[in-house]
Amino acid sequence: MSETLHRQHKAHIDNLLSAYRSLMAQYDYDSIALYSGHASPHYGDDQMPNFQAFGHFVHWVPLVEAEHSWLVVHRDKRPTLYLYAPNDFWHLPTVLPEEPWVAEFDIQLCTDAFTPSLNDNTAIIGNMATLRECEDALPNGQANPETLTHALDELRMIKSDYEITCLREANRLAMAGHEAAHAAFAGACCELDIQLAYLAASRQRESHVPYANIIGMNQHAGVLHYQHYDTSAPTKRYSLLVDAGRRFRGYSADITRTHLGPDAPALFETLISAMYAVKDRLIAQLAPGVDFVALHEKMHHELAEVLIDHGLFRGSRETAVAEGVTRAFCPHGLGHSLGVQVHDVAGLRTASGEPAPAPEKHPALRLTRTLTPGMVVTIEPGLYFIPMLLTPLRNTDLPINWTLVDQLMPCGGIRVEDNIAITLDGFDNLTP
Repeated sequence: MSETLHRQHKAHIDNLLSAYRSLMAQYDYDSIALYSGHASPHYGDDQMPNFQAFGHFVHWVPLVEAEHSWLVVHRDKRPTLYLYAPNDFWHLPTVLPEEPWVAEFDIQLCTDAFTPSLNDNTAIIGNMATLRECEDALPNGQANPETLTHALDELRMIKSDYEITCLREANRLAMAGHEAAHAAFAGACCELDIQLAYLAASRQRESHVPYANIIGMNQHAGVLHYQHYDTSAPTKRYSLLVDAGRRFRGYSADITRTHLGPDAPALFETLISAMYAVKDRLIAQLAPGVDFVALHEKMHHELAEVLIDHGLFRGSRETAVAEGVTRAFCPHGLGHSLGVQVHDVAGLRTASGEPAPAPEKHPALRLTRTLTPGMVVTIEPGLYFIPMLLTPLRNTDLPINWTLVDQLMPCGGIRVEDNIAITLDGFDNLTP
């Protein structure tokens, strides 16, 4: 691990400690206790789902799989990390890495699930419902006070140098997987084999991915969160969409690439190139002060141009946007905040914690903020051929070229996505 990363992590912890203490003084708390959480068995079973620790806990320490653990931040002494490390021959217990950040905490290794002694003036941040499962009574303190929780979410909106470094490395590792997925597709593999190629090249097991990888061929590329992997290759290969990520020290990459199949119509290749160009033009406009909602609306105008330029719509750009044609071809938002969580917190609130919901016409938009330096966002325009969304338009007199649309239906759709850090004077594309 590089010395630069360790220095950045120490500075990150120092800044968090200062910010937390300022919030404790502001809201008059003696301490803030972050509970990592724990997995609960499936109903009627003894098997556990995959676990990932609570985001505010991971914001401090890169222990994504640490269950039943606590980080208590005090106003007047070093933070205390209570790490659950049972004596267990069934599972390998959590161990501390030999890294400098460990020295920034007073650490207690706990062999049993343990709740630290907290006073009534402690803010407890975490999943209280799961905590009740393993405690006779909840600990003293105030559970998830709303104003403080919003303030802690806001601390995660602006990334430190350490966090940007982690996100950049997560992107590098994920792109190795994307390259392997493309090669597997070229070799006529099925969706499952493409997924396995991605995991192998990005050096991760399926339980460690930050979200369920989307590996969709042909019409499956038009299912926005396609959740299966076919085990047989299709007889025709029109397209492949890979939306897949990687974690590094708890921080998530979220990258999408769409690839041309040998059986796709020529127009689909042209549309893929057009959508990459749309993505690049939108990224070029990123800078402090940019309204993300306005940029999302700009995506729809760009999409209207693509539909018109390629003969899919014979009307004006204004008509395509106003009549909902572009929304039928792209029903999701332009992007979202990215960090410890793939859809990171505070995207639909103002900096002061007030609600800032998505516009009524764009309910799937996950980020409504004005961009500021340190934010990391995804930019992911799409163009899809989804029967459920397009069929209602067939009963209108809108000038859609249904002959071309029907030719493109087997291709499913196109999405391209990069991860972008907002800098003082523009942007930094973290996706190599």
